[in-house]
Amino acid sequence: MKNVPATALVLAFAGLGIQPTMAGDLVDEVRLGVSGVVKGDHDKGAVGSAEIYFAPFHSSETGLAKALLEPRVQVGVSGGADATDQAYLGLNWHVPITETFFAEVGAGGTVHNGNLDSGTGPLLGCRLLFREHAALGMRVTDNVNLMATVDHSSHANLCDGPNDGITHAGVSIGVKF
Repeated sequence: MKNVPATALVLAFAGLGIQPTMAGDLVDEVRLGVSGVVKGDHDKGAVGSAEIYFAPFHSSETGLAKALLEPRVQVGVSGGADATDQAYLGLNWHVPITETFFAEVGAGGTVHNGNLDSGTGPLLGCRLLFREHAALGMRVTDNVNLMATVDHSSHANLCDGPNDGITHAGVSIGVKF
């Protein structure tokens, strides 16, 4: 699987002059996290997550355009014994603040196994939701990052039915390759 880009993303970015990283492994970072539900009293307990971040795209741009055109693809899952399970895919932008500290933002979509319009747990209205996330992180070593995270999933009132949404806050540890 080394150096095999996600075909759909390559095609989507091809028109912008962006190419995937070919110099190293496809996987840039793997993260494990634990969080809790921030919004509402529907889900309870700890929510675990596992994520893979693929190598960032590279462009010939500089400055802000370079930062905007070089996201990483993020694939992840989250869930818990008393929480809604999710599988998600999106783009993640990593912004260095100093040598040690950084910020990240991202957006994409998620599919879940929660209730749509009746039952216990958050009422989510439709199976596919938007997902946004943010993190403030610290580089512990060259290969280990520690982050405070927050994520939110909802349908933004674009489908019929309730839109309780799901919001988590927690911590994660990442290992870079």
